[in-house]
Amino acid sequence: MDTSGPAAFVNGEILKMFVGRRVRTVVQAQREEGGLLIGQSTDGHQLTIKGASGAPMSHYMEIIGIAEPNQAIRAEVCTDFGENFDPAPFNGLCKLANGQMKDLFL
Repeated sequence: MDTSGPAAFVNGEILKMFVGRRVRTVVQAQREEGGLLIGQSTDGHQLTIKGASGAPMSHYMEIIGIAEPNQAIRAEVCTDFGENFDPAPFNGLCKLANGQMKDLFL
């Protein structure tokens, strides 16, 4: 496993604590605006994803990239998880990975 550039598990609320760092999140694609993907995070926040245009609307997308100000991520890797994805477990993972279990995560 390559641990040289770990990506923190984040939801919309936690994202703002990682500006300038590599993050991993899941959003449900809602619309595109000027080449940007607008998606809803697993905890209901609206996120702007740069470099992820062309995602099928209503599909869940895993985004790995650099967190930017104003609830934005500059995407490096995008993976389509399809329409059948339960966001609640991922949201719970984000809370654990940045809370009581953060010592278990890079």
